[in-house]
Amino acid sequence: MDEAEGFVGLGGTEVIEQERWCEGCGVTLQTEDPEGQGYMPASALKREHMICRRCYRIRHYNELAPVEQDPSATLGLLEQIAQSEALVVQVIDLFDISGSWIPGIHRHIGNNPLLILGNKVDLFPKSIKHQRLKEWVQRAAKDLGVKPVDVVLTSAVKAVRMDTVAEAIEKYREGRDVFVIGTANAGKSTLINRLLKEFGGGEEAVTTSPYPGTTLDAISIPLGDGKHIVDMPGVVRKDRMSEWVDPKELKQITPDGEVKPKVYQLSEGQTLFFGGLTRFDFVEGNRQSFVCYFANALYIHRTKLEKASEVWDRHRGELLSPPKKPESMPKMVRHTFHIKAGKKQDIVISGLGWVSMGSEKAKVDVWAPEDVRVELRSAVI
Repeated sequence: MDEAEGFVGLGGTEVIEQERWCEGCGVTLQTEDPEGQGYMPASALKREHMICRRCYRIRHYNELAPVEQDPSATLGLLEQIAQSEALVVQVIDLFDISGSWIPGIHRHIGNNPLLILGNKVDLFPKSIKHQRLKEWVQRAAKDLGVKPVDVVLTSAVKAVRMDTVAEAIEKYREGRDVFVIGTANAGKSTLINRLLKEFGGGEEAVTTSPYPGTTLDAISIPLGDGKHIVDMPGVVRKDRMSEWVDPKELKQITPDGEVKPKVYQLSEGQTLFFGGLTRFDFVEGNRQSFVCYFANALYIHRTKLEKASEVWDRHRGELLSPPKKPESMPKMVRHTFHIKAGKKQDIVISGLGWVSMGSEKAKVDVWAPEDVRVELRSAVI
């Protein structure tokens, strides 16, 4: 797609309001405290593109560097959007739709139009119809009180339908600035970098990593018409499993390719362990199928319900891992669900995955860390 036909060409990164901001994560640069946020050696100030030491290590050494963020401060940054005339692009993680939604988004965007980009469509089985998934996202948005101008399914990592993404942004922005928002790790920065590669100078501008919260402040990238596309820092949601797992163990619970569903025929009184993070008890019901959608690398263990507590206590942190250090996790709490026969439903563990069921009536107990959201929804597949 030529720039004249769609998305206005992207330029290099520029920092907002001040000159000495990290081009990778948006944090204010400083040269005094090597242990503080935004540190870079004074000798690096002469570089054309300035990034902090944390971004440098992420980019060149794949180092995971978590940073404590204040969720209220991040939400406060979104207040400027309602005062602007702009297109708001919300990037959601299709594999964790409810966990990647920004609560109360309608209050933050004012009267500005909202375009939803459903990212990570490549994680779903190829058999799923994209139109059905798009309609599912539209219904979910409506239930949350939001009416987007459009929904586009994409994959920033795999460059799926990036032409369509660029065309939609150009169509709905109508010559205005663009604010790209989303929860931490939904893929905002990866998507912007992909747009830069496809339609700009081909240079990565925004630092990305598997760890939530890599972007620390707003990063502004000029468009060809004097307007900007702004990568806002990800909104932190502490009700997702991904926020509690050690950075070194994130790869085990984060899908990196098409998820292969695992089907278990369970009888009443059987249990599934998803690593050492969640326990799934089939308490009552006829023998039936439970289809599990989790990262392919996550170990799933089946046992009898009567032995479940013993197995959990003995093997959690070893056979049942992650986590390697169970003491670092919040205490486990039980969620009880009554499934109706003949209606396919998903039990979702936010930031981890889901189990699909509904061929038969069932009672299920799900044990998860108390801060992690566990909910029932209509089946997405």
